[in-house]
Amino acid sequence: MNGLQTAIIPTLSVRNGAAAIEFYKNAFGAVELMRVEDPDGAVVAEMAIDGARFFIADESPEHGNFSPETIGGSTTRMGLFVDDPDAVAKRAVEAGAIEVYPVADQDYGYRLGRVQDPYGHHWEIAKKIE
Repeated sequence: MNGLQTAIIPTLSVRNGAAAIEFYKNAFGAVELMRVEDPDGAVVAEMAIDGARFFIADESPEHGNFSPETIGGSTTRMGLFVDDPDAVAKRAVEAGAIEVYPVADQDYGYRLGRVQDPYGHHWEIAKKIE
């Protein structure tokens, strides 16, 4: 791979990319690394949360990319591992996410909770219990 490190970088399809970018900045402290906008306003942006990269893109049914709002759910959960999942989940809810279940110690060794962002994506916010 020409010296590149292998990585899996998800792309979240949303209905309002510009608003989603601002939500992720407010909810998770994400930074915008790159943005491309079409003349019609559709956006694709590369984002990062403490260096963990992901993309946001307005849905494009013509290319088979649908948002959770369009399909009525999501097939993927985003795992966000942080030092303080309680604080991050609280911040996300304050920014407009819906708590699916609160952060709590889980039997399988993680402190974890789940929120749904305003665009239908589920985020499991966690840290390993030591």
